[in-house]
Amino acid sequence: MNLGIVVAFGAMIFITWTLVSTLPTVFDTPSVSIIIPGVEMPGSSIYIPFVYGLIALATVLVVHEFSHGIQSVGEKISIKSIGLLLFAIIPGAFVEPDEEELKNAKRSSRLRVYAAGSVANITLALIAMLLISLISMGIPAFFDENGIEIDRIVSDSPSDGILKEGMIIESINNEKVNDSESYVNIVGSFHPGDNVSVQTDQGTYNVVLDKNPNNESVGFFGIQASKHFEMINNSLGPIPWVLFELLELFQWVAMLNLGIGLFNLLPLKPLDGGYMLEILLSYRLSEEHYKPIVNALSVVMAMIIVFSLVAGFL
Repeated sequence: MNLGIVVAFGAMIFITWTLVSTLPTVFDTPSVSIIIPGVEMPGSSIYIPFVYGLIALATVLVVHEFSHGIQSVGEKISIKSIGLLLFAIIPGAFVEPDEEELKNAKRSSRLRVYAAGSVANITLALIAMLLISLISMGIPAFFDENGIEIDRIVSDSPSDGILKEGMIIESINNEKVNDSESYVNIVGSFHPGDNVSVQTDQGTYNVVLDKNPNNESVGFFGIQASKHFEMINNSLGPIPWVLFELLELFQWVAMLNLGIGLFNLLPLKPLDGGYMLEILLSYRLSEEHYKPIVNALSVVMAMIIVFSLVAGFL
């Protein structure tokens, strides 16, 4: 965790710069959005499937909180309470170190405790990415990519009520869609207002494109698509299809752990990053000087986050 402190401060600089640098384009691509598994949130281009989202969110919370607890025990700081919880159907976890002991602990100990949660999330994200790579290398042994399948239709989008989930896109405007690369190239060539003919395994449909929420110069279909595969090696029966379920699960585990882990390192109290910055400044500044600095920075960061959320809804 001594190395973890360095990683945490590096991640703090990265996520703070990322958040600030995206302000000029906040109305085109908001950098902050609320995410709820199974719910389309206004202003968010990310839709998290319900089951995968709950499992991934559970890994975020359990790993984050329990890592705080484990590190507290390692620093000889007592744990007052620890447990799992379920709010409606949203999983959670909590660890409550003894606040007085934590406050009186060495500054290096407190830094390790505060850094532990997010560093554990980032580590789990890296492990998930490694598993994704291993699974991706195993898929060609059993499957061959064959077109693009529609996974989800965005509500109130140009494709809503026209295209359906499960359709296989075979060509667009008579241009053959062989794989994900050809699909991306074809879709990226259209503009808002274009009347596009989409040929699927269930028929041909016309869609008038709208403005893409992330880039108004690009046409927007309003579909979430993924690679379509056909099995070429059925020596293990239907078992290899589990690889795709694991692939999607680990993708969300990686995304949520990395995203939430980094967000928690923002220099904003009461996030861990805010407390870490306060401790770091205390090495050189007195309390009457570093407290106002961190409080002012917390207000600025909170305003940026609120502004990004509002911009997304608008």
